[in-house]
Amino acid sequence: MTNFLQKLTLSVFFLCTSLSVFSAQLPSNISSAQIEQFKSLSPAQQKALASSMGIDLNSIQSQINNSSSADKNEPTELEQYTPREMNIDDTSFNTVDENQVTAFGYDVFANVPSSFAPINDVAIPESYMIGTGDTLNIKVFGKENDEYEMPVSREGKVIIPRLGAYNVSGMTFSEAKAYLRNEIQKKVIGVEVVITLSELRSIRVFVLGEAFKPGNYLLNSLSTVTHAIFTAGGISDIGSLRNIQVKRAGKLVQTLDLYDLLIKGDSSKDIMLKSGDVVFVAPVGNRVTVEGEVKRPAIYELSSNETIGDVISMAGGLLPSAHSSSTIIERYNAKSLRSVINVDLSSNAEQSKKVQAGDVVRIMKSSETFQQSVSIIGAVSRPGVYQWESNQRVSDLLPSIQADLLEDADLTYSLVIRQSGLGRDIEVHQFSLKNALANYDSEDNLLLKPLDKLLIFSNQDVIINKVNTLNSLVMTEDKLLDEERNKAKARFSDKEFWSEFGEQELDENDDPLKEKSELDELKPRELSFFSRQRLLLPVIRNLTQQAASNSSIQVVDIAGAVRYPGTYPLPVNGNVKDLITAAGGLSESAFLGNAELSRNDLTHNEVRKQLLAINLRGVLDNTSDNVLLKSRDRLNVNKIPYWQEEQVVTLDGEFRFPGKYIVRRGETLTQLIDRAGGLTEYADLNATLFTRESLKQLESKNLSDVTEQLRAEIATKTLSQRNGSSIDYEQVNKLLADLTKVKPIGRLVINLPSLISGQSNNITMENGDSIFVASKRNTINVVGQVQVAGSHLYENNLTYQDYIKLSGGAKIQADEDRIYVIKANGAVHIPESGNWFASNNNELKAGDTIVVPLDTYFMEDITLWQTATQIIYQSAIAVAAITSL
Repeated sequence: MTNFLQKLTLSVFFLCTSLSVFSAQLPSNISSAQIEQFKSLSPAQQKALASSMGIDLNSIQSQINNSSSADKNEPTELEQYTPREMNIDDTSFNTVDENQVTAFGYDVFANVPSSFAPINDVAIPESYMIGTGDTLNIKVFGKENDEYEMPVSREGKVIIPRLGAYNVSGMTFSEAKAYLRNEIQKKVIGVEVVITLSELRSIRVFVLGEAFKPGNYLLNSLSTVTHAIFTAGGISDIGSLRNIQVKRAGKLVQTLDLYDLLIKGDSSKDIMLKSGDVVFVAPVGNRVTVEGEVKRPAIYELSSNETIGDVISMAGGLLPSAHSSSTIIERYNAKSLRSVINVDLSSNAEQSKKVQAGDVVRIMKSSETFQQSVSIIGAVSRPGVYQWESNQRVSDLLPSIQADLLEDADLTYSLVIRQSGLGRDIEVHQFSLKNALANYDSEDNLLLKPLDKLLIFSNQDVIINKVNTLNSLVMTEDKLLDEERNKAKARFSDKEFWSEFGEQELDENDDPLKEKSELDELKPRELSFFSRQRLLLPVIRNLTQQAASNSSIQVVDIAGAVRYPGTYPLPVNGNVKDLITAAGGLSESAFLGNAELSRNDLTHNEVRKQLLAINLRGVLDNTSDNVLLKSRDRLNVNKIPYWQEEQVVTLDGEFRFPGKYIVRRGETLTQLIDRAGGLTEYADLNATLFTRESLKQLESKNLSDVTEQLRAEIATKTLSQRNGSSIDYEQVNKLLADLTKVKPIGRLVINLPSLISGQSNNITMENGDSIFVASKRNTINVVGQVQVAGSHLYENNLTYQDYIKLSGGAKIQADEDRIYVIKANGAVHIPESGNWFASNNNELKAGDTIVVPLDTYFMEDITLWQTATQIIYQSAIAVAAITSL
C-alpha cells in the first residue's frame, strides 16, 4: 500500500509539473505524451488533477477523444499506396489532338488518388477465412455483460478469459461465429453473443513484372488483385491488361483478364489475395488500333484468335454514322510493307476474319448528305431540312405567311436552288411566295424535287434598318424599358467584341450587290443575315465555278433606279420583269419610258455588244418588251430627268423663321435667307457657323489618310526619344486610336455681310447644310495653354496679349510664337503677320477666340507625335470655339 501511494504521488507530481507549463494555455495545446500519461490515471485521479490545475476536465476528455479518433483515421503502414502522378500541363490542352487514340484501360489505373484504399469499413464476407492476426470483438450480454477484444494467436486460437481457448484456424467467418457462440452459451447460460471482426490481419503481397512501381506491399486481408495493382500505381505502358497472373507457393492459381472487368464488368476472377502471393504483370501482347466511327476508339490488346467482330465489340460497337460496308484495315504484309484491306462489316463472314498484330481498323464515316429531303433557308420561322414527298410544292412546306415566315420576309422574290446532272451543277428557279400561297395552281407554286434548297430573302438589307413591329410593342412600359436596356447591353457587348477581334471585310469580287453605293461602306456584320447580299453570295460563286467554255455563266446585272442593284443569278426562263423583281422593284425615281439592256452577242467567233431599248411600262404589263434574259445581260434603269431627292437645309439662330427648309436645285444662301424672313436685329452677321456634310466627309478622309501615313511611319522608322529610349508602341497605338475618334466638323468659312450685300459670290445650297447665326456678344474667349481659360468683356483698347495676361498668362508648354485668333465667322488670323485666311481686318472684335496652342516639341520632337497631337489639339480648340458662339 505504501508503494502504491508513493507511485501515485510521483505520478501526480510529474503530471502537475508537466501541465503547469500549459496552465495558461488552452487544453488543446497539451502534448500527446502528456495526454497519454493523463489517460493512464483512474477517473478519480484525472478529476483531482484537472481540478488542482484549474483545467476543465471535459475539455481534456474532448481532446483525448479527438486524438483517439484522429489516430483511428490515420493511415496505417498497410496503406502503402503509390498513385501515379498526374502530369497536367495547362499549355498542353491547346495542342492535344482530340482524334489521337490511346491505349485502352491504362487511364483507369493511372492518376489514382492517394486516398484510395480497401480499408476496414467494408462488410466482411461470410466466406472470409479467419487467420492469425485477425482480432475478434466478442460482446456478451444478458445474465452477464462482457466485451472482449481477442486476437487470433499464431496457433490459430482465440483465448477468452475465464472461458478458455478455442481453435478457429481454417474456419470461415460465419463458421467461427457459430462455433464461438455455441461454446460460450454452453459455459455461460442465459446470455446472447455478438461476434464481429474489429481488425483485419495484414498480408504481404509481391506485385512484380510490368507494374508501374513493382515491389512488395502490405495490404489487409480483404485485398484483391486489382487492389494490389492500384497499390503499385497501376500498370506501366508496356504492361499487359489481359495477362495478370496470381502465383501462390510457386503455382499459378489465377489469370486475370482486366478487359472482362473493364468492358463486361465481370470481377469473378478478381480473387482475394493471401500473404505471400505474387501478382505478376506480363508484358503487353499484340495490339490493334481501332479508329473512326466507333463508340470507344482506342488501341486494344489481343488475347488470342480475336476476330474483327471481337475488336469492334471491344470498341463498344459502331456509331450510327458509321459506313460499315467500307471499313479499311491497314496491315503489315509478309514483306513488312503497309497494305490496305477493305472489309464489309455488314457481313458476318467478314466480321469473323482474324485480326493481326499491328492492324489499324479504320471505320469510315457515312456521307452527311440528306436523301429525299428539301432545305429551307432564310427569313422563315423554322429553317432546316425537311422530308421530301412526291408531288410536294412550295405551299406544302410554307402553308402560312403568319406562322411560317418572319415579318421581314420578302414575299415577291424567292429562289429554288436545284441540282442538275451528275456534276452537281445547280440551276435557279425564281418564284413569288405571295402568288404561291394565294393560288395553289399558280406557276409560282413550284413542284419540288429531292435536294432542292428554298431561299427566302429578307426585305431589309441592313440590320439597323429593322424596326420594332406593333406586335413587339404589346407590353407594359416597364417591360419596354427593360427591353431597351437589354438591347443597349447587347449593342455594347457587340461593339466591344468587334473592337477586340475585328472582322473580315467582304471581298469586292464576291459581292453580288457591288453596284449598290449605299452598301459600299457597310461592314459585313451590319448586313441582315437573310439579305440578298449574304444569301446570294454562295449561289453566284457556285454559278461562276461551274461555268465552262460550252456553258456561259448564268448571272445577270441590273443597275440604276432599283432598290438593290447588283449581280443576280439568271433563273430558268428568266425575263426582264424577273430581274426587276429580284432587285427589289423599281425605285421612285425610275423612268418608265426607256431602259437599256446590253447583251453580248456571239457571232462568227466574235463578241459584239448589242443594245436593246426596253419599255418598262410594257415589261410591267407583260407585253413583248418583257424579253427573256441571257447570260451576262445588263439592264440599266434610268432615272427621271432632273429627278432630285429632297434636299433639306437647317437654319438656326437669329433667323426670323428658323427651321428646316426644302431647297430647290441651284437655290443660293441669300435666297434661302429671304425665304426664312431674313435675320433679326440681334443677329451677329460676323458670327455665322456654316457646316456642310460633304466637307465632313472630306475631313474624315483626310484624317484617315493622316492616320495611315503615321502608321506607315511607325512601321518604317525606329521611333526613339531624345534620350535614346524607345517609345512605347502601345502608347503610339492609343494615340492613333484617339486620332481616328476625332469627329470632323465640316465648317465652311463665309463672310455673310459680303454675301448679303452682293460683294462676294453666292453659295449654292446642298442637302444637309446647316447655318447658325449667333446673337451679338460682347466677350472675347481665351482658350488653350493659359493658366485659366475663359471669357473676358470686350474692350477696344486691349490687344490679344492683354487678354492672355487677364487669363493668367501662358503656360510653360505654350507655343507663344504661333498664337492665332479664330474670328466669329471661322476665319483665322495670325497677329504677328497680319495675314488673314478669310478677312483682312486685323483688330479684335467681340465674339473672337484667342488660341494659345500647345508646343508639341515640348513633349516629343518627332513628326508622328507632332502631327497627331496637333490634329487632336486643334480639333478640340475648334469645338471650343464653336461652342462659344
